[in-house]
Amino acid sequence: MDANLVADALSAQRQHEKKRWWVLLALLVALLLSFLFDIATGPSLLGIGDVANALLNVLGVPVEVSSTTQVIVTNLRLPIALMAIIVGGSLGVGGAEMQTLLNNPMASPYTLGMAAAAGFGAALMLYLGSLGLNAKIAVPVGAFLCCMLSASLLFGLAMMRHISSGQLILAGIALLFLFQSLLSLVQFVSSPELSQQILFWLFGSLTKASWSNVAITALVTFGCVAILMKDSWKLTALRLGEERAKSLGVNVARLRLKTLVLVALMTATATSFVGIIGFIGIVAPNIARILVGEDQRYFLPLSFLVGAFLLSSASVLSKVIVPGSLFPIGIVTAIIGVPFFFWLIIGKRR
Repeated sequence: MDANLVADALSAQRQHEKKRWWVLLALLVALLLSFLFDIATGPSLLGIGDVANALLNVLGVPVEVSSTTQVIVTNLRLPIALMAIIVGGSLGVGGAEMQTLLNNPMASPYTLGMAAAAGFGAALMLYLGSLGLNAKIAVPVGAFLCCMLSASLLFGLAMMRHISSGQLILAGIALLFLFQSLLSLVQFVSSPELSQQILFWLFGSLTKASWSNVAITALVTFGCVAILMKDSWKLTALRLGEERAKSLGVNVARLRLKTLVLVALMTATATSFVGIIGFIGIVAPNIARILVGEDQRYFLPLSFLVGAFLLSSASVLSKVIVPGSLFPIGIVTAIIGVPFFFWLIIGKRR
């Protein structure tokens, strides 16, 4: 009888894992389709077939395609489409790990003040005239440094004894209000023209993506994700509770600090190039959790795929909402995220 129960349990577990793999595959296919539509959509509409042929040429497979289409795809749209996937995935993973560490479905790099700190750093650099540097370099550097400053304050708290997850969330919310206030102060003392520049950057935009930006963001993101995947068992154990994780041999304080550093590095890099993009870090992990549960072997990669799909889809929507003009992508993600946010709150009540 016991042997039958064990066999049934193993069979059910295999079926459950097979379902998780199918979910990952389905999201991967959806992301690929969104990626192709993102490249095809724009002032010069391209056919999906032409886009596929141009991408094959980029990969070294010789296929006949017009030179104009090849230039549009390779030099203009492909970096933006890739940046949407990388940044969306980065924000999705960052939100997933913040929620895992703090055991709170509302935690994300945005709600814990890291994105607001990046916005303040960018605005401060613009106000100071980029300190004599090229604005394309100075603004991302300012955003990166301030984001890491905000994260460092959280690191310091995480290393202190008797600091709970709830207290870290409250500290993050305090940092969010602090940097938003400082940002408002910079806008208040700026000229109308400069204030307009700051406002546009804060909306979030993928238009400044270049091959160098894509390479840096991809290197940081995939490096951090690889390290987090190595700790997937420890992070899964942490979801059982800090005390139980400690009893299983997990150094909770070290794991929390290490994960915070990696999330901060991903967030700082992503926001320094594309600006503040909210809600992806909250929405993507919650969708992934509903689909595959808390096992980090599946939860972490699915959070990446969902975040990448959401931002890639938002990139497509930003081009078609008002034909002929580019809608700020941060507004689009908020439009997508707010209804889900309310659904999450109502669902929790039920």
